[in-house]
Amino acid sequence: MYNAAGQLNRDQLVQRFAPLVKRIACHLMARLPASVQVDDLVQNGMLGLLDAISRLQTGMTAQFEAYAAQRVRGAMLDGLRENDWLPRSLRRNCRRIEVAIAQLEQEHGRPPTEKELADSLGMVLADYQKMLQEARGHQLVYLEDMVAERGEDFLERHLVDAGADPLKLLEDESLRQGLVHAIELLPERERLMMALYYEQDLNLREIGEVLGVTESRVCQLHTQAVMRLRARLFEAPGKQPTPSERDG
Repeated sequence: MYNAAGQLNRDQLVQRFAPLVKRIACHLMARLPASVQVDDLVQNGMLGLLDAISRLQTGMTAQFEAYAAQRVRGAMLDGLRENDWLPRSLRRNCRRIEVAIAQLEQEHGRPPTEKELADSLGMVLADYQKMLQEARGHQLVYLEDMVAERGEDFLERHLVDAGADPLKLLEDESLRQGLVHAIELLPERERLMMALYYEQDLNLREIGEVLGVTESRVCQLHTQAVMRLRARLFEAPGKQPTPSERDG
């Protein structure tokens, strides 16, 4: 990575870490709507990589990959920050699915199947799965989740310390434990998919190879898993199924 004069060879660094930029872009795609193009992420990510290289100091190359990954991911998110990730119509559809999930879980004491959700929404299964595909990028927490329609703050309802800073409240043990519990109650395949994506850092294509399904199907599973988590965290509490009820 150094030239004959002992200086960092920036062109070689760019060539070496360009695949890292592409990998991070592919990994982020599950959390972004279909309107976002991977090439746009890569372009922003390359700007982050160049910025990281410009800040690189001699002797720091061993730790550079982790630093560069952080700068690349940040540059990609900065490029998206000014845009609304989901149109309002899709937000409404996502909300309908979350409500249906919460209602069916209370009725049956277990996570509803895709067919049950489609029937509840008055849709054929193919149309429901298409809606999941279109809703790619649905987030676990939005800013509007912090305040309910009746003016009651979500964090005030669910956390003890209402006077603390909101960012710190998001890290509160009770909320984190609620999320852990909700993940444990996901259907087995969705739970595995989330582990592969968030813990093993695999992208959609790689997860599809593990699960034996298409990349688009992984995207649907990811969207549905996020909706299940949102339904459990943000809807009124109902009957909490046990892990055996969930998988059985």
